[in-house]
Amino acid sequence: MAKSLILCDCMGTQPVDPDAISDTCDVTCSRVHTALCTTQIMSAARLMEEGDAIVACQQEHVRFQELAEEIGVDSPGFVDLRDRAGWSEQGADAAPKMAALVAEALLPAAAVRSVDVVSEGICFITGPGDVALPLAEQLAGVLAITVLITDETDPPVARRFDAVRGRLKRVSGALGGFAILIDALQQIAPGGRGAFGWGAPQDGARSTCDLVIDATGAAPMVPAPEKREGYLRADPRDPLAVRSVAFEAVQLIGTFEKPLYISLDESLCAHSRAGQVGCSNCLDICPTGAITPDGDQVAVDPMICAGCGACAALCPSTAITYEDPPVGHILSRIRTLADSYRAAGGDAPRLLVHDAHGAEMIRLAARFGRGLPADVIPMELGLVSGFGHAEMLATLAQGFATVSVLTGPATERAALVREQALAEAMTGAGRVALLDEADPDLLSDALYAAEPKPSPASPILPLGNRRQIARLSVQALNPDVDAPLPLPDGAPYGAVLVDTDACTLCLSCVSLCPSGALIDNPDMPQLRFQEDACLQCGICRTICPENAITLTPQMDTSEGALSQRVLNEEEPFACIECGALYGVKSTVERIMEKLAGNHPMFASFEQARVIQMCDDCRVNAQFQSKDNPFAGDAKPRVRTTDDYLSKRRDH
Repeated sequence: MAKSLILCDCMGTQPVDPDAISDTCDVTCSRVHTALCTTQIMSAARLMEEGDAIVACQQEHVRFQELAEEIGVDSPGFVDLRDRAGWSEQGADAAPKMAALVAEALLPAAAVRSVDVVSEGICFITGPGDVALPLAEQLAGVLAITVLITDETDPPVARRFDAVRGRLKRVSGALGGFAILIDALQQIAPGGRGAFGWGAPQDGARSTCDLVIDATGAAPMVPAPEKREGYLRADPRDPLAVRSVAFEAVQLIGTFEKPLYISLDESLCAHSRAGQVGCSNCLDICPTGAITPDGDQVAVDPMICAGCGACAALCPSTAITYEDPPVGHILSRIRTLADSYRAAGGDAPRLLVHDAHGAEMIRLAARFGRGLPADVIPMELGLVSGFGHAEMLATLAQGFATVSVLTGPATERAALVREQALAEAMTGAGRVALLDEADPDLLSDALYAAEPKPSPASPILPLGNRRQIARLSVQALNPDVDAPLPLPDGAPYGAVLVDTDACTLCLSCVSLCPSGALIDNPDMPQLRFQEDACLQCGICRTICPENAITLTPQMDTSEGALSQRVLNEEEPFACIECGALYGVKSTVERIMEKLAGNHPMFASFEQARVIQMCDDCRVNAQFQSKDNPFAGDAKPRVRTTDDYLSKRRDH
């Protein structure tokens, strides 16, 4: 059964074409109301009672949810057509965009993994006594408080909470699981008359708590403190900030759902091999410190992870993947928007990716300014930092003419800048852009002023992991390119070049290559390479004893990148005893030249011949030599019962 779309033109301020929407999407459109949330609200109630309703108004969603509760039906879905499409200088041409937005709203939500985080209200407060102690008094009736006084304030007389004095050395963990390390800890000595005193200082005191209030005014004790759940900071000189933190703290009691933003496949991680560090992209970009080295791989603390997605965008091997939502769901939304826009008669749409801050800018631009152009389709994500080059390329390959990412105050821009440059290198200038506008009017002006571009390719369906999606998209966007596309330094695609004059085919690079891009040949001395698998991690270059390896970042769109090619090969050496092929001929000859007659172990001709033998013949030669180091005295004859009996008879 098709869903019912309840339409409203918001007091005649936007044109709505129900036929264009219903012809494109699997929905039944109501008549176009004029005041659905006020005088015509009973019409909305009747339509909602019929079930499976979607209200084409996001502004008044609370009102319609309350209405659904009053009449005893399930809450309807919502889609914003007015601010994102109808309220625009080009609103008369917005029918294809409205159809695309409705089609996207019909998609089922992505399933997101999560874990429960329990906070029992055990709170740790640190700061100067004149700020921390009154704050503790205020919260002691709600939270279990421990106060760490950082100045020379005397101990409090009240015993409603614990108070200590010392120096906070380290804070780790997140909401529901903080670990505290304190040096110079002094506890209260509560006995005797008069004021309490402090005990002797001790280093290395440890404690745990559910949340931390840092009112020291010093540098934060954790990276990216605004992203660390349960870590609250306030300037001790700002009473309003301290009161705000107190209000926030009392809300952090109970069980909370923590999304598991990313997934890690350790077998794909290319962080290091045999102590040689290769890729450290995720370690370098993570703002919260949730990712740490763990041997040859990295480890991710899901409790600290804030879900920016930058690590997944930069991971060359797809060992880290973003799950909130997964890349497949994002591509499904993009494909639905593009297909529905074209099906409704549109051509060459532009995608605007934004977060909640961007959504507010779009609403303000629509209400008070020019709104969005009719061909600009907005798509909201929780965070845009993880919208990497694979998603950008797939957007263009699925029929969008351009893709722009609108950053906000909370956006981690470092990864986006790298990914935008990488995507632009594979698509050409003008297709991918980052918008840093903080003014709604300037945002609209920039979008209206952009030079229109045709869709760069016939739409395709990118499948697979992010590397495979990127490759398929680049092939579709560059159908006539024969030579590999040069990429910026640090790109996760490229070739390995070998100086054949320097390479001795020791194959150290093969043994440490984390992706299997470098391969040996068990039948002959040969170094082979498959470019599609190369991560450009640099471990092979680091480990090469002859410095014979260099890396070239590029994207080879030909089928040759999927097959193995020979980088270096030599003639094998034939064993002088059995004729079996082993080793590298030039290497064996070089060893003979350096050791035969010059080294005491190979001084004679017979001794030097073992260098030219295979493993089996070399062992045989050693055992048959006169000075066999493994030789020993002859084994004694086994004595039998007859031996003992004959000896007894002789006596």
